[in-house]
Amino acid sequence: MENLRSRAITQGIQRSPNRAMLRAVGFGDDDFEKPIVGIANGFSSITPCNIGLGGLAERAERALREAGAMPQVFGIPTVSDGISMGTEGMHYSLVSREVIADSIETVCQAQRMDGVLAIGGCDKNMPGAMIAFARMNIPAIFVYGGTIKPGHYRGRDLTIVSSFEAVGEYVAQRIDYQELLEVERRACPGAGSCGGMYTANTMSSVFEAMGISAPYSSTMAAEDDEKADSAELSARILVNAIQKNIRPRDLLTRKAFENAISVVMALGGSTNAVLHLLAIAHAAEVPLSLDDFEVIRQRVPVLCDLKPSGRYVATDLHRAGGIPQVMRMLLDRGLLHGDVLTITGETLGDLLQDVPPEPRADQDVIHSWSNPIYPSGHLSILKGNLAEEGAVAKISGIKQHHITGPARVFDSEEACMEAILSNQIHPGDVIVIRYEGPKGGPGMREMLSPTSALIGAGLGDSVGLITDGRFSGGTYGLVVGHVAPEAYVGGTIALVQEGDSITIDADKRLLQLNVPEEEIERRRQQWQPPDPKYTRGVLVKYRKLVSSSSRGAVTD
Repeated sequence: MENLRSRAITQGIQRSPNRAMLRAVGFGDDDFEKPIVGIANGFSSITPCNIGLGGLAERAERALREAGAMPQVFGIPTVSDGISMGTEGMHYSLVSREVIADSIETVCQAQRMDGVLAIGGCDKNMPGAMIAFARMNIPAIFVYGGTIKPGHYRGRDLTIVSSFEAVGEYVAQRIDYQELLEVERRACPGAGSCGGMYTANTMSSVFEAMGISAPYSSTMAAEDDEKADSAELSARILVNAIQKNIRPRDLLTRKAFENAISVVMALGGSTNAVLHLLAIAHAAEVPLSLDDFEVIRQRVPVLCDLKPSGRYVATDLHRAGGIPQVMRMLLDRGLLHGDVLTITGETLGDLLQDVPPEPRADQDVIHSWSNPIYPSGHLSILKGNLAEEGAVAKISGIKQHHITGPARVFDSEEACMEAILSNQIHPGDVIVIRYEGPKGGPGMREMLSPTSALIGAGLGDSVGLITDGRFSGGTYGLVVGHVAPEAYVGGTIALVQEGDSITIDADKRLLQLNVPEEEIERRRQQWQPPDPKYTRGVLVKYRKLVSSSSRGAVTD
């Protein structure tokens, strides 16, 4: 006993300088026995997605103290995908996922925190936080900042994508400049993340499905009182998880990833979910591949009529029963694992026990099982000589699933956008946008501007588009992204020439350059990688580290 006492005194002496600094930030004698919980706060006034997070962090901080923990707040960086879309700034969007993950890991590990509550809004906040959670494996919970409420104009709901599509409509002379301006003025009426089932709302839904966010929290509006209440509840759930030693890798199991993919398909979610789930699985050391998405797609229908290809926004989904309603329907058909653990300490099946087995009859956001939007999932994995490692096609909201046409080749998003806006793209064309991959961009920019311009110009059903870049969650049409291997590393997409015949066939899961193999090989021998656009800074570091999109574009 004396030896134990002496050891405790010795350790206390050794930690005395550490405690002295903690006293300066508010610790008292009794506080050193409490769990230290980091609050990774993504607040910023850069983007409407994150502008409301400060209040949520304060609410969570109070709740952590009341629950017997010692909270320590620190900031995490964020950039706005929507604001940087179509510009050079978009090169930094996917990079920010890694910066966020590294930032959370760095602070929590350096300060030896016992748990972490991350609060985020814009697209990369969520996968960035989850990657850090999986790496550190300390008790953790994510608090979503909430979705924006829709704007309104002439009897229709607006989202940020409405503004992008209005540009195409204006160029095609389908609307005048005044209407373009009115849509822009009304598209984003307040705080919150982009309102359709775009990337932010898709990933928040994924987190709820994986049991690492509070129930019902993923579809709440940022400006509603229940969102702050949910932040307080999340703090209390986290303290309980610390006491029970429930860690992220207890939740991020193979079954949980399968649940997440099933929910993404049922919602009609973003193509970015594929990239981010692969990256999170890599961090959690859970085997997951592109082929897993295709297997699940074939057995899970699209149940929700949500934008971008549908009619409704996330707040409508919330009123209709939210993610728990969708999960209960999947669970009852054997398409969800109900025995997985959640951060609450209960299983997913336990949490869904009181959810109605069928959606309410007074809404049509969530369709009944007998009347799905589509009989199978909307994210199809294509392969062929243009994508030997795979590519991701989003096939919702289009009349035809296949096209064979002449290639219109562009080595950047800007060059393609210029061609669309000058009416150089015609029905039957297959657009190729390359050197926009993880290494080639660098940063794998999203192609929302050209895809929205095509939709606005009335070409969404008659023009195909393939890219080694990404798409926004707001994209739909006959479009194929994440083409791997990418052009910058010598993938076949780098060898396509203007006028070559290309086939996109989502039903056959085929992405094919219709050129003899001998000619492809001849071009391959002559190909040289382009000079890099950037020679210093974070983008160069990223280019050196980043993997193929088929592996999630991970950097570790």
